[in-house]
Amino acid sequence: MSTVIEQAVQARLIAAEPQSRAIPAALRYDRTDPLAVHLVFPPAASLDGAEVVWTFGRDLLAEGLRRPAGAGDVRIWPCGIDGVVVEFHAAGGMAVVQFAARDLRLFLTRSYAVVEKGDEARHLDVDGDLATLLREA
Repeated sequence: MSTVIEQAVQARLIAAEPQSRAIPAALRYDRTDPLAVHLVFPPAASLDGAEVVWTFGRDLLAEGLRRPAGAGDVRIWPCGIDGVVVEFHAAGGMAVVQFAARDLRLFLTRSYAVVEKGDEARHLDVDGDLATLLREA
């Protein structure tokens, strides 16, 4: 089984002006970073023409499917019958994006097949990460 999964998703950028628009995105999960989810927006979706990657906790995504979650740069909450809103905060401003909940649930299910929920600590390389930090210091 692969240690990395990637899933294309359709996002809707919520904006007053210009009007909201659909944008492609991808969710990525890697067994070597078992606590994190990476949400990747292509260059065409950003203001500066560069790919944008947001990284946040897999548990945050799971919780945000059920109820409002997050208190920092990434906030997630259910919206309507099958929607989920993700709000991103950065120094340059904020963005609000909506996804179909079924797409996010499918992605989480696939990620749990790679690393079971609650089993993330077994896949952490604490010694390797510490060695890397010490080399960079």
